[in-house]
Amino acid sequence: MEGERRVGVAIDFSACSKKALQWAVDNVVRDGDHLILISIRPEGNYEEGEMQLWETTGSPLIPLSECSDPAIMKKYGMKPDPETLDIVSCVAKQKEIAVLMKIYWGDAREKICEAVDTIPLSCLVIGNRGLGKIKRAIMGSVSNFVVNNASCPVTVVKNLDHE
Repeated sequence: MEGERRVGVAIDFSACSKKALQWAVDNVVRDGDHLILISIRPEGNYEEGEMQLWETTGSPLIPLSECSDPAIMKKYGMKPDPETLDIVSCVAKQKEIAVLMKIYWGDAREKICEAVDTIPLSCLVIGNRGLGKIKRAIMGSVSNFVVNNASCPVTVVKNLDHE
């Protein structure tokens, strides 16, 4: 992947992460780029599957064809999201880009910053859940942490649809 842009999008399959993915596809990704979906799963005691093998370093880069296969994704503890797969499948064809996914296990704030350095990413797009001030103070904002600690440019796509 030398000399090509690696655009990362943090994705948890929520509405705000899908909005961030769509924004990245519309505004950042261009022909020849690598679009890398970064997904973080909670830590846990995994008895079987690829989760146990890749718990500390994250999964290998998973090509789009394998992301679409429920049997393969089950090994990583993931369930493919049809809407997300549709977005990336369309852009892969339209803009002739490579779409890959990397899965990490642990704290989202730390693992997203780790992904920026280990992949390495040229830039990162992340969604914002729009937590209120109290929830953000108690739980902490993943996007705020990443903006302040990642070693690449980070774009936060705000979720303005308040419920």
